[in-house]
Parts: sequence; structure tokens; C-alpha cells
Amino acid sequence: MTPDKQPERRYWLLKTEPTSFSFDDLMKAPKQTTTWDGVRNYQARNMLRDQMKPGDLAFIYHSSADPAGIVGIAEVVSGGYPDSSAFDPRDSHYDPKSRRESPSWFVVDIKGVERLSGMITLDRLRGVKRLEKMVLLQRGSRLSVQPVTAEEWEIITKLRP
Repeated sequence: MTPDKQPERRYWLLKTEPTSFSFDDLMKAPKQTTTWDGVRNYQARNMLRDQMKPGDLAFIYHSSADPAGIVGIAEVVSGGYPDSSAFDPRDSHYDPKSRRESPSWFVVDIKGVERLSGMITLDRLRGVKRLEKMVLLQRGSRLSVQPVTAEEWEIITKLRP
């Protein structure tokens, strides 16, 4: 019998507006863990549902901020499961078309790992030659969940202040 092969760790970038939910909010959450909910884009949903696995790491990126940039690192601590906020008519993320028996939207749980000592700004990322193919830096890229290659992860972690 051969031992189960461990899946390769993947890397991600999760965008959030700091006025809605900041990295500090994550670090203040019980056990520094929260459900990454409210994603309402099918491509991002598919990544949450099908690709993100426990042990993956994610940059937390503050968007709609001045400046925008990476502020922290989180770990994915659960695989994808249905987003219960889609079923609650009182929730701002309610989706009347989503059904419990056939959910439209999915979430993962993440745990805050490290607050960076300073933000790695979008402008700084744009200035790094080997990051030009990064999803975040592509024209028109607006996904709130984005894959990051292992090479991009390594480059960015070396940019930490």
C-alpha cells in the first residue's frame, strides 16, 4: 500500500474592502478565523468550491483603499462548503435563487496568520518585473478570489517591509 500523496499547497489572493472587513477584523475574530463569505462571482465561487483546500495560503488584499495593497497572510482551514448567507433574506448577501439542495454560492474558512509590518502596495507590485503576469495586475481583473503562482508568492513574500 502506498501512502496518500499530499496535495500541493496552492496560493491565493483574497480581496476585501477594509471598511467592510479588514485584516484587523480577521485577527480580532475568535481563534483569528472567519468564513470567507459573500462572494458572488461564478469564477471566484468555483475556486472556493473546487480548488481551495486546507493548508493553502492567501494574501489578504485591501481593495478600494488608498493605497490598495497586501496587508496580511491567512491560511485556508476548510474546504469549500455552501454559503449560508445566500439563504438568509436578512443578510446583505442573500440570493433568492440559491437553494440549500443546490447551492449557488460557496465559502471557505480562513485563519489569520501574519499581519505584514507594512502594506505591499499595488503600485509596488506593478513595479516588480517578474509579476507582470499576476492575475491582480492584469487589465480588467476584478475577481475577489485570485490564484497566485508559487513563484509569485515567493517574490511577494520577499517584498515584505
